[in-house]
Amino acid sequence: MNEQIILNEEVYTRLLSILRSMPRVIVAYSGGVDSVFLLRAAVDALGAEQVLAVIGDSPSYPSRECADAIQLAEEMGVSFRIIQTEELLDTRYAANPNNRCYYCKHELFSRILRIAEEEGYAAVLDGNNADDVGDWRPGQQAGKELGVRSPLMEAGMTKDEIRVLSQQMGLPTWNKPASACLASRIPYGMPITMTALSAVEQAENYLRDIGFRQVRVRHHDKLARIEVAPDEITRFADRTLCETITTRLREFGYQYVTLDLLGYRTGSLNEMITKE
Repeated sequence: MNEQIILNEEVYTRLLSILRSMPRVIVAYSGGVDSVFLLRAAVDALGAEQVLAVIGDSPSYPSRECADAIQLAEEMGVSFRIIQTEELLDTRYAANPNNRCYYCKHELFSRILRIAEEEGYAAVLDGNNADDVGDWRPGQQAGKELGVRSPLMEAGMTKDEIRVLSQQMGLPTWNKPASACLASRIPYGMPITMTALSAVEQAENYLRDIGFRQVRVRHHDKLARIEVAPDEITRFADRTLCETITTRLREFGYQYVTLDLLGYRTGSLNEMITKE
């Protein structure tokens, strides 16, 4: 057993201890790497009958992600519930300020907390981990204000540790690319609309269907700025492929299609934020 695996086992034991201090929990569940791992850990610590996974469904949540999350929860034997969130009706969210995520998470967590209060759950948990400390994540503020717990962060678990342990546990999400809501593709200050969210989702689904694994379509009104993993950029040297992609994305409402030469990077739209 190598040193890295020993470290992961120690930190997992710490995580289980934190979870066992909460007899009955709800996990805010999206089907991503962190929330799947947290859900599995909660089941290990408390038993499936003491855990409920709640999925917040809205136009900003990719339908593929929702379907995958449901399938995995079923395979894990965990009870789950889908709730419809209505952040788009909040004009503060729809205006797309740089703290947009605050309003989204406040809406989601408020609804989940009502379920917890009505049905006797001790805590609501989210999947924030130790690597999220210090990043621009206004949604964390909403969670803290409402009393949502972040056991992965409390245990000091990093993303790499979560992926390694997920692989050891046989979780199919261990190497899943990072995911985020569709609204994160729209530059701050540009209104979030159903039309924009739909265009992004259709464009990203198409690009994944033709083999791109890590992809973002940044929405600049009539212009789609494509980000793919650096090792996939060379595929765009194929002129026929470029023409095919452009034709397809125009069907989704884009007039111009460009490639970001820096490739995919998390939160590229945050690069324009000036932090004081």
